[in-house]
Amino acid sequence: MHGHLQGLKPSQLKQLQRLYHQRIPGDRITTPEFAQRLAAISTEINQPVCTYINRRGQVVRVGVGTPQKTQIPPLELPRYGAERLCGIRCLATQLKPDPPSESALTAMAIQRLDALALLTLSGGGFQRRGGGATGYVKSAYLAHLVPSVEERWSVSPATSLDVLAKQDFLDLAEGLEAEFRREFVARQVDIDHDRVLMVGLMIASQTKDQFHARMNELRRLVESAGGDVLGSLDQRRSRPHPQTVLGAGKVQEVALAVQTLGANLVVCDRDLSPAQVRNLENRIGVRVVDRTELILDIFAQRAKTGAGKLQVELAQLEYQLPRLTGRGQAMSRLGGGIGTRGPGETKLETERRSIQRRITRLQQEVNQLQAHRARLRQRRQHDDVPSIAVVGYTNAGKSTLVNTLTNSEVYAADQLFATLDPTTRRLSILDESDTPRGLVVTDTVGFIEELPPPLMDAFRATLEEVTEADALLHVVDISHPAWQAQIHAVMNLLQALPMTSGPILLVFNKADRVDRDQLVLAQEEYPQAIFVSATQRLGLETLRLKLLQLVDYAVAV
Repeated sequence: MHGHLQGLKPSQLKQLQRLYHQRIPGDRITTPEFAQRLAAISTEINQPVCTYINRRGQVVRVGVGTPQKTQIPPLELPRYGAERLCGIRCLATQLKPDPPSESALTAMAIQRLDALALLTLSGGGFQRRGGGATGYVKSAYLAHLVPSVEERWSVSPATSLDVLAKQDFLDLAEGLEAEFRREFVARQVDIDHDRVLMVGLMIASQTKDQFHARMNELRRLVESAGGDVLGSLDQRRSRPHPQTVLGAGKVQEVALAVQTLGANLVVCDRDLSPAQVRNLENRIGVRVVDRTELILDIFAQRAKTGAGKLQVELAQLEYQLPRLTGRGQAMSRLGGGIGTRGPGETKLETERRSIQRRITRLQQEVNQLQAHRARLRQRRQHDDVPSIAVVGYTNAGKSTLVNTLTNSEVYAADQLFATLDPTTRRLSILDESDTPRGLVVTDTVGFIEELPPPLMDAFRATLEEVTEADALLHVVDISHPAWQAQIHAVMNLLQALPMTSGPILLVFNKADRVDRDQLVLAQEEYPQAIFVSATQRLGLETLRLKLLQLVDYAVAV
């Protein structure tokens, strides 16, 4: 039994439980006898009652309350997807003679019910006259989904119970599914891509510009991961909801948008706890990932070398370890009490132990990688070759600038986190006396605001290239609307590293894409900065001379 059961008498609970023994013809929405019995119970307890019936005519769920309060969680439905209905219809009562409410129709859409039949009650008592029964049902409404983003559902005018009971239910359900399937196939451009609905939460400490910049970055992350963004929803709250991040109404709106748009993945703009992910998935019906998991997925796609794959796997395992609980009944803990104690351990504990062993082994391999790169740096230092690490926000143009300066072919693309492994190249520069000077330039992984802690730990061998360099070249995409916030994010991450880095030269890249006012503003705020365009090869000679001055200052200090 589900819904609001407090205050019901044992006899009333038995009447509700007996509804499970009823059987309705599969080709009918209901029968007059079953509808009248349902109405009688609802009138007696003075509350709405909902019954959920499968296509074989079996009652699979009985609840006291509105369709919104008694709905079946999407993950518990026998079939679920944008191309078909769930195979269950809802027969509900309501005390007022009104058409179905918005909340009832939304609940129907979230569950993808075959149909929602709403019975309005007359409010009178049940009497028998001349061997017949006067019904409780005053009128009935029939609602069902339609494959249209604009309309979403169709609601019939008020009709009699006899007319409702004579409708061919299977013909209605199968016809609707055929239309949904055609619409779904028409929208399927590439089934290999995830169809994503983005969800953002704007808290009191954020400004509108900061929030919009963060959502735009989330869109770029989704596109870099290979997903198609179908739409986005956002909510403003003083703080995140502890169970679902969003409020209950917004979660319902997200679930409805998922069904309307045909999304199969929801991406949240902030990190979620394991409990929040489980609660959202139970209420929405599709997978939910947070910002950290999205970034980890991008890193897994970008990792090409053995070192990169090693560090990505370590980061993923450290992320998954606290999220094992709740991955299904087979992974759950044993309960306490008589008959549950004994030798052995649950599958959850076995899985956790296996992952912990793998993490320990990967950490040892990362330590070996760290030692190997330290030996390479010592060799360069022994040869008295100054080193410069190129840092900056992801997609600022670091790899393109390194390619242009050193005439190399480091992988570069207009996407977030195109570079994972540090790549070192030699650079020869003529000083003022035309004497060639040699130094090495290392391209590093791009930074991002609130870089996930598992990545900070797993990529410590990569980030040591930053801390061990003689100087840093901080590349900034001046054409980005939030370039100032990106500078602060990179500087905050550099300060969080365990070791202090050398002097930093600020370089504004993509200067050819902004107007003069923007350049003047940046120059006034950062008078020592250099303005270049790596793709147009503008300002590179000035940059080379500044690099020599930078390493000379770093070595002298």
